[in-house]
Amino acid sequence: MHDFDERAVAIIRGIAMDAPHAARSGHQGTAMSLAPLAHVLFSRIMKYDAQHPHWPDRDRFVLSAGHVSILQYAMLYLAGFGVTLDDLKDFRQWGSATPGHPEVGHTPGVEVTTGPLGQGVGNMVGMAIAEAQLRTAYGAELFDHHVFGICSDGDLSEGLSHEVASLAGHLGLGKIVLCYDDNRITIDGEADLALSDDAAARFRSYGWDVDELGEVGESLDELEAGIRRAMSVADRPSLVIVRTFIGTPAPDSSDTPAAHGYAIFDEEIAATKELIGLPSDRAFHTDPGVVAQYREAGLKGRAAREAWQQRVAAFDGDRASLESQLSGTGLPGWEESLPTFHAGDSIATRKASNVALQALSSVVPGLSGGGADLTGNTGTVIKDHGIFSAADPGGRQIYFGVREHGMGSIANGMALHGGSIPVVGTFLVFADYMRAAVRLAAISGAHAIFVWSHDSVGVGEDGPTHQPVEQVASLRAIPGLRVIRPADANEAAAAWGVAISSGGPTALILSRQNVPVLEGTSSGNVAAGAYVLASADDPVVSLVGTGSEVSVCLEAAAELAADGLAASVVSMPSWELFEQMPPEYRASVISADIPSLAVEAGSSMGWHRWVDDVVSVDRFGSSAPGDVVLFEYGINPANVAARARDLIETRSPSPRLGNRD
Repeated sequence: MHDFDERAVAIIRGIAMDAPHAARSGHQGTAMSLAPLAHVLFSRIMKYDAQHPHWPDRDRFVLSAGHVSILQYAMLYLAGFGVTLDDLKDFRQWGSATPGHPEVGHTPGVEVTTGPLGQGVGNMVGMAIAEAQLRTAYGAELFDHHVFGICSDGDLSEGLSHEVASLAGHLGLGKIVLCYDDNRITIDGEADLALSDDAAARFRSYGWDVDELGEVGESLDELEAGIRRAMSVADRPSLVIVRTFIGTPAPDSSDTPAAHGYAIFDEEIAATKELIGLPSDRAFHTDPGVVAQYREAGLKGRAAREAWQQRVAAFDGDRASLESQLSGTGLPGWEESLPTFHAGDSIATRKASNVALQALSSVVPGLSGGGADLTGNTGTVIKDHGIFSAADPGGRQIYFGVREHGMGSIANGMALHGGSIPVVGTFLVFADYMRAAVRLAAISGAHAIFVWSHDSVGVGEDGPTHQPVEQVASLRAIPGLRVIRPADANEAAAAWGVAISSGGPTALILSRQNVPVLEGTSSGNVAAGAYVLASADDPVVSLVGTGSEVSVCLEAAAELAADGLAASVVSMPSWELFEQMPPEYRASVISADIPSLAVEAGSSMGWHRWVDDVVSVDRFGSSAPGDVVLFEYGINPANVAARARDLIETRSPSPRLGNRD
């Protein structure tokens, strides 16, 4: 090593020991053994400008082994991204910029939120798809960058990595350079307790370029050469396997399972620092000369960024399309393309959703995606814009195959890369397979659109394994996820308008069966979350429905009216949007002065926050034609009217507190 390199690696290793030791929490060993690799990436390889961390043509770095966050924070500090030495000292503390796992939007320079192992590998695949689409659309002069990442044995053990690696190889995503830290240690002990895969053979079978570098973890030049060879492979993603020894060079903890976590304390820290030339009695030691030289490395991308800005200024292509993609929205006036449907028609909301998606695809250039082998079933077909493949990396229709979990993490990577608004679809009951990725989308604020169709026991003959009951309630429980269950085709189109114009992730919950297009749903009230669809003079009860059950509420209201009981009908497509409305508006829609009854063909969980009682499905479904299952489970006008009568007679005069502030 040169003197700068040796001192820089030592400083990184010192931080890797000191920050977890100060916090009495964290992961020291892997950060220590990966210090040379991280140093090579940040000082020799990657294209970035630390003072402009969101420059669109920068290389991306993803730490899929997110528990090793202190390694990334040390690099962000040295390279000058704005992470300070005090931030490192506050590692894992309340309000600090250095939480236990990297969080995008929280720490400058962090590209994605990686927590559960394997997610970062999927994010890398999504980023590479977004890069390929932008490069194809606007040329390599504007977009030509790599996605680098570090993964662990744990990442490659997770099934998610199998899903996304298989797809990445199939698609020939040559901009991926994934470095596999083969340290053969897990929390439980040595990895061979549970893992004997031949990772190299597995990835070669997926169509990846694989380079087994061997025990070169301490050789900067060999690490650099291996990574640069991988970068030269244009037609396949690359896996660079590096055999490391966790905790290197701690005299007692190196290459032990204990080093995976927090196991290196005062005496061993001091002994290790003596070995690497750091003051043994000083925590968080830095060398001003090394930091200054590293800051120069952090700024070496400035010239490339400025040249890129000049090329953008001179770009004579479709500038409006480019700007809309980079801003994550549509072309001016895109909202006017949303379709409208005629009252009295009958159409499944999944089909109406596809009409809206197809209309928007020409005016929202960043829209891209598809389904997990259910593209037509879920209405995620994008016609006339090509199919993404190795031969056509500009295609906007993506066939994910039967890979729901991988599809979710890929969508997050596409969204967080920028230039893409991903749309991904499967059956609602399979949202369970995607839950970790959806949760991370909400945590990270990824502008992704999750389309889940076949939204109730109305699925029918496929039976309880395919009939979602608890899924909508569980999705509503995720903070930051906007869940919209439209009543009909017009609400479905309006939901797309909300999904495009709003930040963060949106879940569209859509029907398999046809539902009537209702009077009054084209008014744009979906953005309010709930609204009075059918008012009544002096109503004695309020019927609140979502999705296909809104039409059931209207029919029940007609039955009640025949008995002289006036009922208002509320369509409530989104709890989250409704919650954002002023209390006065919410009280005007669902009044606490009269009893209210919700109707939803799913779990009643959470509904009592808004209403007095619920007609719901709090058990698993049954195999029969969908209309039969719905009727037998009480999702029919007669039962709803009967339940409303009971509620009118028995409801306590004291108002509930559910929707009051």
